[in-house]
Formats: sequence, C-alpha cells, structure tokens
Amino acid sequence: MERKLLTNGTTSKNKNGRWNGSVWYMDEHGERKRKSFSADTQKEVKERIKSYIEHFYDKPEIVADNASTKSLKESMQNWLEVFKYPSLQRTTYDRYEVTAEHQIYPYLGKKIVRDITGADIKKVLNIIMMNGKSYSTCKKAYLLLSEFYRYLEREDLIEKNPMRNVEMIKKANYLSAQGIENKPQNELVTVFSPEEIELLKAEAFKRFGNGKPLYKQSAVYFLMLNTGLRRGEVCGLLNSDIDLEHRVLHVRRAVKEYYRRDGVDRAKGQETKVGPPKSATSVRDVPLNNTAIEMIKKLREEVYLGEDFPLIPNEKGDFIKPINLLRRFYRLQTAAGIPEEELKGLHALRHTFATTLINGIKQPDGTIKSLTVKQVADLLGHTTTEITELYYVKKDNTKLEGLTDAFNL
Repeated sequence: MERKLLTNGTTSKNKNGRWNGSVWYMDEHGERKRKSFSADTQKEVKERIKSYIEHFYDKPEIVADNASTKSLKESMQNWLEVFKYPSLQRTTYDRYEVTAEHQIYPYLGKKIVRDITGADIKKVLNIIMMNGKSYSTCKKAYLLLSEFYRYLEREDLIEKNPMRNVEMIKKANYLSAQGIENKPQNELVTVFSPEEIELLKAEAFKRFGNGKPLYKQSAVYFLMLNTGLRRGEVCGLLNSDIDLEHRVLHVRRAVKEYYRRDGVDRAKGQETKVGPPKSATSVRDVPLNNTAIEMIKKLREEVYLGEDFPLIPNEKGDFIKPINLLRRFYRLQTAAGIPEEELKGLHALRHTFATTLINGIKQPDGTIKSLTVKQVADLLGHTTTEITELYYVKKDNTKLEGLTDAFNL
C-alpha cells in the first residue's frame, strides 16, 4: 500500500506562545498517522508543513533514524556528543555527561524516547531526592532533561514534550522530604572562622630542623584568602602577571582539569589544560594588600624560575594541578587540628574573602570598614552582584544585636 496524504495541514498556538502544526497521512501499512511541527511563529510552521507536503511522495520516512525511536541513552548520548561537545567548555560537558550517566541513564536509559512520559521523569526526580542526593544534583538532572527535550521538540522529533508537565521540586519541599532544615542560602556559605585561620597560619609556616618548609608553597592559601582567586586562577598565575610596584596582579588564564578523552569517548584519568578563565568578567585586575604581597614574596623565596614561569610551579617547572593544591590543603587543615568533618575546600578561602569584605572589619575607632557588593563582585570576577550576595557572603547575625534597643513598643 502506498502512503497517502489525508490533510493539507493545520496550525494552532499553544499556551506558551509557540505555534504547532500537524499533517495527517496514511502510512504504507494503512495506519492513520500524524506528522507534527513546532516553531516560534505561525509562518515558520506553515513553511515546514509546505515543505513536508511537497516532498511527501519523494520517499518514505526513515523512522529508524528518528531520535525519538531510540533508547534515551542512545539518543541523549548522541545529542551530547554531536551538539553539546563542540559548543561547551570541557568542564561543563564533563558535568553534563556525569549527570546523564549517574542520574538519568540508570532509570530512563533503556526506555524509548517517544514512550517516556512526564510521570516517568517525575518518578526519576523523586528517586534522586529519596536517595539523599543534594538539591543541586536533582536540579542538574532536571535541566539536562529539559534541554534535551527542547532540542527534540524544536527539531520536530517528538509530538509532545513530556517535560512540559514536569516542574522542578521546590527546594523547601525537597529538603523537607529528606528531613533537612531549609536554611537561607547565605547561611550555608562555607567560610573559615578567625580561629581556624589562626590555626592554619600557625601550622602553615612551620619548618624542619634544617630550615626547609614543612609544607610546600603553603603561602598560596593566604594569597587566595587575601585576593579571592579561584584555585584554577592562582594555579595559572605567571610571575609576569604580578606587578608588586603597583600592587596588582592580572588574572588572564586558569588551569583546568578534564576527563581524558579519545575523541568524545571518555578515557581513564584526567588531563590538565591552561586556557581562559571561567568567564569574560573573570579576566580582571586584582589589587594586592600587604599580606598578599608578603605571600607572593614567600612563594618566590621558596622557588622562582623566572618571569615566564608559574608563581607556584610543580616539580617540573610547569603549572601545578589544582587537585594537588587541594590535597595539600586538606593535609594542612588536618595537621592544624581542624576536625575531619569540618575540613573545607579551597573555595572556602574565596567565600571568606568575600564575606569579610562585605560584612566588614571593625576598626580601632569602632567603625566598620566594608566594601559594597558591587565592588566585591568586581574583585571576584562575577557577572552579577546577585551571585556574590547569595552564594559567597555568609550572613552575619551579630549585626542585628541591639538594633531594637531604642524601639520599645
């Protein structure tokens, strides 16, 4: 039996403002079927319908090549490798792939794409929640699925997008289901207390009996504490990026770690590359205070290979891996007496820098010296002040003490 057109196509506007179109036809088995289209404007939909009708009798549709007829794992992995790998930073692509492998494929990977319903996806999000995974882990899975299905919808590879019926679980409800208190984000920011900083200082600069430092390049942690540099940025510093005379350093590059790959296939281990910082605003000049200058001098006293070499080189004189810097930092914290459950990553130094500058430091005359959120956002290389205020500054409840003393109602 030959395929046959049954309609000339219809269009309609859906609730989200996009236009849909459909053409009904009879396939070679005598079954009535529909070809669907979707676009931002009615004109685009009509053009797609017209093109489809003009070529309808040229050759049968090859359904086997349609991404919607494959398993989700096969279809999503192909989408990642063909469309996302060339356009994303490697660290971002690694995160997409890990999210797919650990949070999506185990539950939906074998299902055929066009058979997956909103209920199936909602069930996966609930499983992630009940397995005790963080809210951000669940949200990454939700966003990845949303992006994938938007692609399928945009390319007219599915008739209905199941993600339209699935909303991300509200954070308060998510944490409540896990029995976790839903605290404001700025109370969850991880910072070092003044006491912990003193413990680190006391331990970091200890020396062996022969005068050699007990800890390699330990001054770098206090350079980060006084500049807010990311770990990749400090690892990417060349001596020539530092201008001690004008008390400034120039952030121009960062050391990044990726999964090793054979083409797009992941291989064993990681590789390190030096490239641009995280974003355009991350390329910046950072002023140096007295402590930062002192730490730079300490690092150069320990090892200095020349202006065109890294400030903190590895044993071969090349850029050090950020992961090695982190491992050393954990060892330093442990030796300083900080309990294992309270060990913090290098990013906590950046948080502490931002929190201190915005909350302020009390001066000898009793006044509080502080910077604006915008000033600190510029120092950190953030694109918006909201990022700084919400995710980098720990709430200081001591500022509320005594505020209502003069307001007796």
